[in-house]
Amino acid sequence: MSSEIIKVPDIGGDTDVEIIEIAVSEGDVIEAEDTLITLESDKASMDVPAPKGGKVIKVLVKEGDKVSEGDDIVELEVEGGGESDAEPEAAAEESQPEAPAKQPEAAPAPKKASGGKQTVDIKVPDLGGSDNVEIIEVAVGAGDEVSAEDTLITLESDKASMDVPSPHSGKIVALTVKEGDTVSEGDVIGQMEIAGEGGAAEEDAPAQADEPAASNEPAEEEAAEEESGSGEPERKEIRVPDLSGSADVPIIEIGVAAGDEVDVEDPLITLESDKASMDVPSPYKGKVLEITVKEGDTVSEGDVIGYMEVAGAKKSAPKKAAPEKAQQSSASPSSAKPAQSASGTPSPEAQMASHKPRDGKLVHAGPAVRMLARELGVDIGLVKPSGPKDRVLKEDVQAYVKQAIANQGKATAAAPAASGGAGIPAVPEVDFSQFGEVEEKPMGRLLKMGATNLHRSWLNVPHVTQFDEADITELENFRKAMKAEAEAQGAKLTPLPFMVKACAFALRKFPQFNVSLKGDGDTLVWKNYVHIGIAVDTPDGLMVPVVRNADQKSLIEIAKEMAELGKKAQTKKLKRDEMTGGCFTISSLGSIGGTAFTPIVNAPEVAILGVSKAQMKPVWDGSAFQPRLMMPLSLSYDHRAINGADAARFTAFLADVLSDIRRLLL
Repeated sequence: MSSEIIKVPDIGGDTDVEIIEIAVSEGDVIEAEDTLITLESDKASMDVPAPKGGKVIKVLVKEGDKVSEGDDIVELEVEGGGESDAEPEAAAEESQPEAPAKQPEAAPAPKKASGGKQTVDIKVPDLGGSDNVEIIEVAVGAGDEVSAEDTLITLESDKASMDVPSPHSGKIVALTVKEGDTVSEGDVIGQMEIAGEGGAAEEDAPAQADEPAASNEPAEEEAAEEESGSGEPERKEIRVPDLSGSADVPIIEIGVAAGDEVDVEDPLITLESDKASMDVPSPYKGKVLEITVKEGDTVSEGDVIGYMEVAGAKKSAPKKAAPEKAQQSSASPSSAKPAQSASGTPSPEAQMASHKPRDGKLVHAGPAVRMLARELGVDIGLVKPSGPKDRVLKEDVQAYVKQAIANQGKATAAAPAASGGAGIPAVPEVDFSQFGEVEEKPMGRLLKMGATNLHRSWLNVPHVTQFDEADITELENFRKAMKAEAEAQGAKLTPLPFMVKACAFALRKFPQFNVSLKGDGDTLVWKNYVHIGIAVDTPDGLMVPVVRNADQKSLIEIAKEMAELGKKAQTKKLKRDEMTGGCFTISSLGSIGGTAFTPIVNAPEVAILGVSKAQMKPVWDGSAFQPRLMMPLSLSYDHRAINGADAARFTAFLADVLSDIRRLLL
């Protein structure tokens, strides 16, 4: 065994490039091509892979350091020694002359200008050996004036993302690529008009400029033909994208089926790890041929989850590109967003854009910043830059989002009627780390769904809670007496099946509780069925499975069904139809404790029953105090659909039924 110092490889001539992430630590055993560090310059971000496998002895750099080609980054213990130490350097020396040699091929230098103009091809430069790299953003359109080194397109491979800069200053004549296309080194991505020599070139320039306009209709037809994929359909695999190192992640939902037509970025499946949940988007636009996985399966990065039929695109000749259409498609979203909010209060984006000079220049931002903007849904053209040479930084995007939220809060507070009752000041952001050590974890999918539903119900439903107590002394004696007989039939007879049966009986007695209020606020939907939801506490959040037709089932049948639904809830195997259609919900905290609570109505239902822990209390029977087992009841209801007197009658009736379950036979 011998140690070897791993150095920064060829990074395209850049120097003092910042390290934004260290991917290994001392003691790690790595393989060749594993990522060591991630660098980010003002043009691109890239992973630096290990040239060979071994054990990390020491990491010689830290996040925030700046490095150049040849700098030491990691000391690695590898098998063998001697000549192997010199091989990477020799390979680097041999490869260095090749990189400059490719530059003229990718971007031929224009001749010195002397008044004329010429049109040149724009080619993809050296990509470090990568092929078929995806275009994730097109930053310019036909007709745009650009300067040398302005960003034209952004590429993203499995290891790095990079901006393709303009090789010259001039005017974009046409772009022959679009987002989602893949390119390799040397591919032509468009043409631009640059200053050239006089003479014939000067005379030809107007003709070249007029040519796209003269052939506008054929170009539009061809562009449309390419857009719709007039070539032969292709069968493509759908694979799981980067999961940030997670493996064997369970599938909790399948969003499509064979035969469905989907667009790019439409969700196909939903995954949920122990850290987060995420949708796997469609990488193509086309028809789903087959989904090879099912709910409950586990997948890792790169696994095939299905196949799609994707229309093959015709490659149109560069000179027939439609400049007018390209201009329309590349028009900045900033011009469309203010138009959408032309009436009423301007959107936060439009308000911030009004303070930012719009000179038509291209936005300078690195791939990581652009990716952050896309994830947050921010039009990067509206973000005020603070970096050198008017470059947009991550902090600028984050500041824009905070300002947009603040502006939205002000607009909402100014027009509470239009916001559906949510015109209240937002909870201020607090930096909790100033008080001590903290850890941030994303909410799980179930927690987020529950929070959204509860917040919506609390804001839209005028809640009132009615409290009462039920004497369940006789019920508990009967339950204990029948416990063994129920177990012989495969059922666990807890107090909850009695609650379900009693609530179903009460809903038939008081049908005004078995309704839902329509969105217009004027129409009640009366239900002729009785489905009871049971709130179940799971490690991932609250779930509410539904016992259907509870009024038509026996206590034993209800107990068996509840046990089965509860087991499914704990293992996240509940189906959608087992959690929908409820008429009334029971939330029982009796096994935990408490004397009373105010449950939130599970809209569009109009009432929910909270059950707290039963306690033995002295109750006056007219001549003496008797020990009785009393169960607290908390009935929350929608005061738009139910008045207070009816709520009191319903709770009192329910308490009577639970006190003497023989009433269920009447």
